[in-house]
Amino acid sequence: MAERKAKVTRETAETSVRVELNIDGIGEFEVTTGIRMFDHLLTQLARHGIFDLKISATGVDQHHVVEDVAISLGKAFNQALGRKQGIARMAHAVVPMDETLAMVAVDIGGRAYNMVEVSFSDVSIDELSSDLVRHFLVSFATEAKINLHAKVLTGINDHHKAEALFKALARALDSATRIDERIIDRVPSTKEVIEG
Repeated sequence: MAERKAKVTRETAETSVRVELNIDGIGEFEVTTGIRMFDHLLTQLARHGIFDLKISATGVDQHHVVEDVAISLGKAFNQALGRKQGIARMAHAVVPMDETLAMVAVDIGGRAYNMVEVSFSDVSIDELSSDLVRHFLVSFATEAKINLHAKVLTGINDHHKAEALFKALARALDSATRIDERIIDRVPSTKEVIEG
């Protein structure tokens, strides 16, 4: 089976982003975006998804950095999965973090769609604008060409809400990208193809 790895570089007038992804990693990461809380969330994605992830990003403002990292990471996932032969394709995870409970369900079916239900009490989580958590998820799902449903079922602390969402995304992606030995040579679709 081919290695499920990808490298994506995105250079614009607003940002410079480099992403290296290994779907079949061991959860190692090197993440530097200049936004401490965002780095923390991305490391959760790597560690709990058991993906190897290297991300370096700079930019004129945090909105564009978060957006362009999401775009680049989504493209990397889509590229690394190739034709998507043998993957489980659909998965979900429910993750608690103290008083917070978050749910994420994904379908790696080539159709980008998202439903993100989360509200934050404050405009920022540490130095990260709270709304950028939702924006990351939406942009990532669009570029990864996945169906993503993410919801905070209960919670009070904004940090916990964001972190639980990223951990749930990590666990759902880990499960959905796993190879099912019973269908290793088949694309998991009655269409026999997953576009994207």
